[in-house]
Amino acid sequence: MFSGIVAAVGRITQITPRPVGFRLAVDAGALGLDDVGLGDSIACNGVCLTVVEVQGNTFMVDVSGETVSCTAGLGQTGEINLEKALRVSDRLGGHLVSGHVDGVGEVLRFDLIGDNRLLEIRAPQALARYVARKGSITVNGCSLTTNDVVDDRFTINLIPHTLEVTTLKHLQPGSQVNLEVDLIARYCERLLSAER
Repeated sequence: MFSGIVAAVGRITQITPRPVGFRLAVDAGALGLDDVGLGDSIACNGVCLTVVEVQGNTFMVDVSGETVSCTAGLGQTGEINLEKALRVSDRLGGHLVSGHVDGVGEVLRFDLIGDNRLLEIRAPQALARYVARKGSITVNGCSLTTNDVVDDRFTINLIPHTLEVTTLKHLQPGSQVNLEVDLIARYCERLLSAER
């Protein structure tokens, strides 16, 4: 489990093809890997991946074909948002995030409003019903609060701090982003459908 509070911006430095999927080498940046071992989970742009090797300040993860098919942004070198898995004693500053991406959204607007940014995203139709006004959603691993929701589109106000410490500052119309809907919404829907 994760909180959606990005701990550091890292960088995918190498992509090695595998029989199905690929292996990523990730420079952890300021994340710090002293307490990371083989088998630990690190969210990479919101995708929970398992550490298979650590070399200095670089860790390696394998990305399966299934993960490749339902995420965006892991198949190219460049910056990514990183967060280590939560410990039971950690503060939950964002919301409960599983690191299991539900789908890929498309950025429609990324408008400057004062020193903030108004981010508008179109969610896949199957996920839209889980997005609620003033609810939580994870975008590329960042726990965010929606401002408004209309059909399959929602808006988020990004403050300067969030822009400074995450990769969200690089978004533009047409960018694809990893989305994870709120766990509580997903479980509520499952419980309600089971009662029918």
